Amino acid sequence: MGEHRPGRDREQRLTLAEAAEVLGVSKDGVRMRVRRGKLRSEKGEDGRVYVFVDVDQDAVRTEPQPDTSREVVEVLQAQVEDLKARLDRETEANRENRRIIAALTARIPELEAPSQEPREAPLRAQEEEPSSTPTEPRPGPETASQRPWWRRIFGG
Repeated sequence: MGEHRPGRDREQRLTLAEAAEVLGVSKDGVRMRVRRGKLRSEKGEDGRVYVFVDVDQDAVRTEPQPDTSREVVEVLQAQVEDLKARLDRETEANRENRRIIAALTARIPELEAPSQEPREAPLRAQEEEPSSTPTEPRPGPETASQRPWWRRIFGG
């Protein structure tokens, strides 16, 4: 008739819920095994999914069953720790950016207001210019605004 596969003689056709109970896993666990090809299944005429499970209960139960709930929890905990670390780094970067913005904002008035130094610079250059002798008057007429402050006060 059909091909003979070892183990098919011991398989039993069970509903999804029955297979989950026999295998000791959830219905979703049975569905995942069907998708991965670990279990054979078929859809019945009534629309229900039937799974073929080895009737040798000892063989089924002795298979190492991963504790998927513990693994899932561990994976989720690792993800939470990673996300916490990322959040801490982003919070620190945000704090640093706010500090920089505050410092720059405080300097805006300095940058916008025209400085008085360029206008005073030529006067300072004249004031700091050394004369040949401190008591000799400079050649040419000097107005009050051109004379250094110390000459205006002490004369000269």
